[in-house]
Amino acid sequence: MRTICLTLPTNRPSAPMVRALCEEAAHAARHFPVEVHALVLDSSEPDAYAEHARALAGVQPVPGVVVHHLDEAAQRDFLRRAIERAAQPKPELLLDLMLPAGVSYGACTNRAFLIAAALGCTSVHRRDSDSRYQEWAGETVYPIHHELTSIGLPAGAAAPQVDEVALDAALLERPVVLVGASFVGELSVDISEIRDLDAEVYQDVVSLWAPTDWSAEQKRELVAESFTGAGTEPFAGDHALLTVVDPMRLDMCNISFHQVHERVPLPPATDTIGSDYFLMHLVHDAALPGVLHNRHIVNFYTKERRTDAGFAAYQLRFAKFFLSMLYLNAVYAAMAEAGSTLLDGAHRVDAQRISQLVWDSTRLDTAENATRLDVLERSYRRLGGRYAAFADAIAPRRQQLLDEARHDMEDFARLIDAWQPLVEASRATPVRPLPR
Repeated sequence: MRTICLTLPTNRPSAPMVRALCEEAAHAARHFPVEVHALVLDSSEPDAYAEHARALAGVQPVPGVVVHHLDEAAQRDFLRRAIERAAQPKPELLLDLMLPAGVSYGACTNRAFLIAAALGCTSVHRRDSDSRYQEWAGETVYPIHHELTSIGLPAGAAAPQVDEVALDAALLERPVVLVGASFVGELSVDISEIRDLDAEVYQDVVSLWAPTDWSAEQKRELVAESFTGAGTEPFAGDHALLTVVDPMRLDMCNISFHQVHERVPLPPATDTIGSDYFLMHLVHDAALPGVLHNRHIVNFYTKERRTDAGFAAYQLRFAKFFLSMLYLNAVYAAMAEAGSTLLDGAHRVDAQRISQLVWDSTRLDTAENATRLDVLERSYRRLGGRYAAFADAIAPRRQQLLDEARHDMEDFARLIDAWQPLVEASRATPVRPLPR
């Protein structure tokens, strides 16, 4: 029997999704020979945490499902013990990278990866708190159905389980290390207001995440499909494709990983959207098989984003995303060029190679990022209102933001270098301290 981790990181009130996660875990345990660890990593305020605890207490126990609800104190305690066991240099820095003070999409998922290792899980299945499952024909459409059908199997063994195969025969012996889908509903990034206000500004801003040497046509195509997920069409029947999955077809609210997440972590950058998408690109560029299905999750926005404080915080994360692309685009290009040479003889990612590519990127000239900030400030001032106010607020912080983007990549490289010892140490570390 396999042991798997179905995880929900959250920092906001999200009791409906907490309950829904447990229902998906129960579905998995009833339909597959698995033990499911439903892991809620909770960074919420005390009232929301208590609400989540009540929701979990009200969930009917199901054989094969073990529920874990960890606040930040419990997560920090586990990380300290695992980091101490790993005996790596600068343990306090590692703890900061794993559990930073600011919002980090990569770090919260990295914590799930290590805790899953501690629980003996062979795969990690991730959901988001600002989302919900679709319904069809009176049933809830759970992505874990497709995930458990294929994850971890050799691609050749997974092929009969899917509806379509678009995979080179030479790759059939490699394991399926990723199964995922996308979302329907609102844009994954809360920028539809920009599009409504000024289509030209929207084009200029969104294209900032493209490599600078792309043509105008390539940038237009990127902008057209950026952050749209699977559109708005509701689920109407299953389809699963075995392939090397295009990262643009995936979202981190609807994904599972096998093996690869134990080789390389996600970037731990704070206040930066998109920092948790790295493994999608690595799996694609290394030509590792995956399954793309169509059980998309519904994305929605929380009320907090609409407040002035929420708006400013989100726009900062958006700006820092663009600055991160100077480095990530270079790493992605290098990984694509390296292809299957990123793997060892057992089809595992060579983490040392990835680390070197990330370190190499930190030496790039930052002039490209200075231009990105120029375009962003100019575009937001053209929009006026709170966009112009945001442009005024970041103008004095230009150098700080440029430096932070580079330091974020340096920290990512450091974490990659420490990742294997951390994973191995986590396997030997109880999630909760043993009673004395």
